[in-house]
Amino acid sequence: MVSAPRRTRIKFCGMTRAEDIACAAELGVDAIGLIFAMRSPRRVGLATARALRTGLPPMLGVVALLMDNEPSEVRQIVQILRPELLQFHGSEDPGECAAYGVPWLKAVPMARPETARDYATRYAAASGLVLDSHAAGAAGGSGQRFAWDAIPELPRPILLAGGLTPDNVFDAVRSVRPWAVDVSSGIEATPGIKVPEKMRRFVSEVLRADAMNDVIDE
Repeated sequence: MVSAPRRTRIKFCGMTRAEDIACAAELGVDAIGLIFAMRSPRRVGLATARALRTGLPPMLGVVALLMDNEPSEVRQIVQILRPELLQFHGSEDPGECAAYGVPWLKAVPMARPETARDYATRYAAASGLVLDSHAAGAAGGSGQRFAWDAIPELPRPILLAGGLTPDNVFDAVRSVRPWAVDVSSGIEATPGIKVPEKMRRFVSEVLRADAMNDVIDE
């Protein structure tokens, strides 16, 4: 049997406009992220999120990004938005992450890469780990990258985030070979306002890296 080519999944995060989501769907992006973290400039209210979800094209997943939100708010988000995944960036413990009956991701603050294995052990029930460049307790979406060669072997699928742009995602996918890449500021004009050309170039560079990796693996 011939194995299928390895494909890196793509998540566009910090979406705030229907037209940007439509562009993401047209480009074949796998998931979009809606941010509910209080400190984020890309935060959307639940009414806006529901409107964006209502107009969503089929086969495009929704990830709700959270950071120490009140449990009652998270339950409301789950009930109304029905996201495919929750993504936790705060101090939530494993029990809190798992409490909502929805598959979940846990962000790993790669400002200290040596902590990644500890996170993988503690959050063993996570569907995947989001490796981001922020320090513990800080919000992601800073646009800063971290040293990709510092990533240890981890027992969970990894989503590579932190400072990815159309100019560097090719090298990121070639060197890290993550399960998915997660981008926000790297495809924006201002926080929450995406640029179609940057979105297109980002996807194109991921596909180009995948094709190169497939050739090497043959």
